[in-house]
Amino acid sequence: MPDLEEAARLYETSLGMSRGLHRVLPERGVEVQFMHLPGSTIELLAPVGENSTVARFLERRGAGLHHLSYEVQDIEGTLAALAARGVELIDASPRPGAEGKRVAFLHPRSAGGVLIEIQEA
Repeated sequence: MPDLEEAARLYETSLGMSRGLHRVLPERGVEVQFMHLPGSTIELLAPVGENSTVARFLERRGAGLHHLSYEVQDIEGTLAALAARGVELIDASPRPGAEGKRVAFLHPRSAGGVLIEIQEA
């Protein structure tokens, strides 16, 4: 989203979602706002600076879906199984995500053009 506050207000007022964790991650060049409904979470992203991957994404594609996230119990085992099946990994090892959970990303070339995040439960 180019304007995180505007997007969060839209999801609150139009869709009835409540705000959750908000963080600025300057080392990744991103600001994050989690929005919740019972059983669902949406992670809104906005760039911090012009050189972040999110800024480049917005420049190329505009606002919209950035990635899907799947929760798994064993992230290392899941990554190993995916790699064994020939899935191209962006992250061969997990890293800390915005909520402090360990995450890893699969390359869109291996997922029909969609960036996929694997998040440990």
